Amino acid sequence: MRTLRVISWVLAGMAPLLGTPTDSLAQNYPNQVVRVVVPFSAGSITDGLARILADKLAEVWKQQVIVENRPGLPGTTGVAKSPPDGYTLMLTSNGHTIAGAINKNIQFDPVKDFAGVSRVASVPLVAIVPPELPAKTLKEFIALAKERPGQLNFSSAGVASTSYLSAEIFKQDADINIVHIPYKGAPEATTAVIRNDAQMYFAPIPATQELTATGKVRALAINSAKRVPQLPDVPTVAETLPKYKYESWFGVFAPAGTPEPILTKVSEDIAKVLEMPDVKEKLLAQGSIPAPTTPSEFDAINKADTERYGKLLKEAGITPQ
Repeated sequence: MRTLRVISWVLAGMAPLLGTPTDSLAQNYPNQVVRVVVPFSAGSITDGLARILADKLAEVWKQQVIVENRPGLPGTTGVAKSPPDGYTLMLTSNGHTIAGAINKNIQFDPVKDFAGVSRVASVPLVAIVPPELPAKTLKEFIALAKERPGQLNFSSAGVASTSYLSAEIFKQDADINIVHIPYKGAPEATTAVIRNDAQMYFAPIPATQELTATGKVRALAINSAKRVPQLPDVPTVAETLPKYKYESWFGVFAPAGTPEPILTKVSEDIAKVLEMPDVKEKLLAQGSIPAPTTPSEFDAINKADTERYGKLLKEAGITPQ
């Protein structure tokens, strides 16, 4: 009996040195190819971010990191059902948070089936309007919309898009009646404003810079928390509507159940990559702002946004299809 006690004490003393199985996994991670699934097509903002990140993580890990484009719900569903070993990750937009609110036959839970790894970047959007619109400021746009209820339109790249969420929150906060016109994608939604078929669209910074420089649109406000260096003269939406808050983010998830030490390692390595000067330069060039978080912080963001936007869409009359 005494011998058994001695063995127990020895093993207990060695435990911190041996570590847990999950600690060992994290120390050896990654020792094989890592897949980063992007549920969007090649050439999208999400795809661009994923490829920048994958290239740098491959250098840090001395291991191959490949990007797989699997557009739509099948891509996200596939990640949710993948082994939770850290070798399948997903980089997606905050459109992920409304998947359950707009899709009736969804096969995953945006919160329960995923473990947050890190937010990667926030991407401010700019409210652009046709140059002939008699509204030079956001305050004037709101006044015009109240004078013409139901007569002004706003375009978006679809109900699941960040451009829609940004405009819908603005619409509700401003208490105005403007009509949503969804388009197949960002180019079509932008063209609608240039043609004055729509009177507002929330566009990415690079597109806004090009279009305002050529006089094709007018920029009224940006939905970031503070003004951005690329468009220093464009005020924030919150400068007119103090309660307005919307952040378009992109981040990395893993399947639920992925060991916490692996999540922490990947999160920390993503943060290191986002501090690299050349990575910062590339992200800023496409209108993205590096914004890494811890896994728990990203989980909290995902949960809060899923609840908030689900409620917002319900109030807007959007039902799962």
